[in-house]
This record gives sequence, structure tokens and C-alpha cells, in this order.
Amino acid sequence: MDKYEAILKLYPNTAIIRDDIAYDINNNEVVYDKALVQAEIDANSYIEKRQAEYPSFIDYLDGIVKGDQAQIDKYIADCQAIKDKYPKTSEETE
Repeated sequence: MDKYEAILKLYPNTAIIRDDIAYDINNNEVVYDKALVQAEIDANSYIEKRQAEYPSFIDYLDGIVKGDQAQIDKYIADCQAIKDKYPKTSEETE
């Protein structure tokens, strides 16, 4: 999640962001809390980290097509290892 996605998520009345200034649909400035925006980015950083390291889903599908349970189990274990490496924060698990 980048800064602009975080602003849009936290301040849904935001229509556009120009030069780090958020505006609503009527072109009024939307004042946002920079610390809150950064906290949102940090809280969601696990998502991108996981996506970058997950194995290809093609390996999983290949295992299904071949009926290779060991390959399927390995894929699941590899995914779980990534989830363990980059856990969700306590806010996402509630």
C-alpha cells in the first residue's frame, strides 16, 4: 500500500491527490493525519512482502492436474512459511 492508497482508504471523501494535498469532489482540501496514513502503510506492509515471495500458483495447479499430493502439500507449506515470515498485525487478525 502506498501513501495515496492509504489516504484514499482512510479518507474516502478524497477524490484526487495532487502534490500530497488531498481534495474532495468539490476541490476542497481534505486535511489528513500524516502519522495515521503512515501507520496504515506500515500495518499493510506484510501484503506486498508476502506477494513478492509467494511461490507461483502454477505449481499448485500443476500438482492438482497431475494428482501429485506431495507437490500440493509443498506449495501449501511454502505459502504458510511466507505467512509465518510476514504475519498480519494484530489489527488485521481481529
